[in-house]
Amino acid sequence: MPVLLLLCACAAPDAPPAGFRDPKAPIYSNASFSPGQLTGHWRQAAAITAQPTPGCPPGSADITAGPMGLGLAARLCLNGQLIRASGPVTSIGPGRFLLPGLGEAWVIWVDADNRTLAFATPSGAWGFVLDEAIISPDRLAAAAEIFSFNGYPPGSLKPF
Repeated sequence: MPVLLLLCACAAPDAPPAGFRDPKAPIYSNASFSPGQLTGHWRQAAAITAQPTPGCPPGSADITAGPMGLGLAARLCLNGQLIRASGPVTSIGPGRFLLPGLGEAWVIWVDADNRTLAFATPSGAWGFVLDEAIISPDRLAAAAEIFSFNGYPPGSLKPF
């Protein structure tokens, strides 16, 4: 019996999340977002990270529409590492996509003029913001609020 109590005492009822996002918090994708809104050349404006990483420059993503659907060619700074991804983009639900090399990605926010996109993942492993040019302070602040609303820690979205 004492061994069983010892084992129970070691179990952590609230294990820390594997990623940045609180796994108990709800997360929402933009249900009115259409896949065609992804097309274009995007600059990475910000990323979810514990602290700024000067050795990892902001990336970019090119999303094109072709006869076989959407394609991605990207170089992104995620969690302090430069990640390259290329291949087909698969829609898996409203505002939800499978991105080659990145996995499941949800569009959690797009501004009214389709200039800024905020991507997150339900696991909380990463999050980032893409912008068509240089992001304005008000859109960056809006994106940060949306990440917080979706369970990411306030202040974890760092601009480049």
